[in-house]
Amino acid sequence: MLSTTNEAADAATALVLEIFRSGGALLAAGDRLVGDLGLTSARWQVLGAVALAAQPLPVARIARDMGMTRQGVQRTVNELATDGLVTFADNPHHRRARLVLLTPAGRDAYAAAAARQAPWAAALARDLDPAALEAARALVRTIGERACELPGDHDADR
Repeated sequence: MLSTTNEAADAATALVLEIFRSGGALLAAGDRLVGDLGLTSARWQVLGAVALAAQPLPVARIARDMGMTRQGVQRTVNELATDGLVTFADNPHHRRARLVLLTPAGRDAYAAAAARQAPWAAALARDLDPAALEAARALVRTIGERACELPGDHDADR
């Protein structure tokens, strides 16, 4: 039997709060994992988006794909460019929205971070059921998608 609306809302609130706490813990762990590589979790995340993209992307597309703000990604990309980890190329489809590309140093930094991430993820997943992890990922994704669809103000209460 499905829970009542209030029970479901209370459970959703508890889940969101746990996601916030876990997200903070994961960001801190990521910072510790790659800090000596000159990366933070945010820089690693953006570097990974550039590295894993099938083709070079502009900042706005990277931000949209990652669920981040364009301004935040732009700031991070600018820092990565200053450190020589990414560079920019002209975009044949948009004069002002330049494409973000990895430099050789950026590829090396991403590869070093990825090499550390694999055993870290294995330790994190130790004794956890892969099907349960997949179910949790699917649920968190659904919550995120619904959050994007909801109004940002109190219109839902009217």
